[in-house]
Amino acid sequence: MSNNHCLSIIHLDLDAFFASVEQRDNPAYRGKPLIVGGISGGGGNSNRGVVCAASYEARKYGVHAGMPIWEARQKCHEGIFIPSQMNKYLEASKKFFQIINSWPR
Repeated sequence: MSNNHCLSIIHLDLDAFFASVEQRDNPAYRGKPLIVGGISGGGGNSNRGVVCAASYEARKYGVHAGMPIWEARQKCHEGIFIPSQMNKYLEASKKFFQIINSWPR
């Protein structure tokens, strides 16, 4: 009797995760260029810091993670700039991995 085990590999890319969480929680951000990052406490007006995540709509303007906020503002004038909320993303990540870990192995 053979012991056939099938190894399954799944690749999950949580690209633009922070921006996706924000768009999930705030319908006004959906379909718009959303840039998450910068220095928190700047009220979205700070030019300091870097982009943590850019929605796909913002990426059309050339904005990407790691880009300085000042440069993202130059590339995407219509962008919505919000500070990151790491506790929110941590909770969303935990929920995501609970779902993944519930899959049969």
